[in-house]
Amino acid sequence: MKDRKNDVIISGNNVELTEALRDAVLSKFGRLFSHESGIIRIRVELTCDKTRSAVEQNVARGLIEIKGNDMVVSVASADIYKSIDLLVDKLDRKLRRHSRLIIVKRKQTHEVDIPASLPKVAVPE
Repeated sequence: MKDRKNDVIISGNNVELTEALRDAVLSKFGRLFSHESGIIRIRVELTCDKTRSAVEQNVARGLIEIKGNDMVVSVASADIYKSIDLLVDKLDRKLRRHSRLIIVKRKQTHEVDIPASLPKVAVPE
């Protein structure tokens, strides 16, 4: 599998992005690429919001760009690393659910019932 580090975009608002923080994000988000091969890009935004309570001060937002609708998740906690862990877990659950729904929709086909009677057409000889 190719190296997907360039497909993870990390940005921070009121947070200094240290090497340890970048490495934590890249190592955690690396497992998401194994679940879904159609991931185009993952954007991670880390924010320290002083206006919130101390329990929800550090916010991590994630956006996964895939074919179809994008997935957006936001998590808040007291610790930025805990926010990253919770964000990865939430996105992991969403990706697994997305892939299961695709399989279920593909396997549960049904007949199309046309209520009107179709006219019979003579086959030319």
